[in-house]
Amino acid sequence: MISVDSKAPDFTLADHLGRVIKLSDYAGKQHVMLLFYPLDFTPT
Repeated sequence: MISVDSKAPDFTLADHLGRVIKLSDYAGKQHVMLLFYPLDFTPT
């Protein structure tokens, strides 16, 4: 778990258009908000 005020680890993922992006691509350029939806698209 990441604690408050610590840096997030760098990671790579595909965006909604399939382009590969890295968190480090945005370092020092702008604010980044990470959102996690653990229950989206899961059967109920």
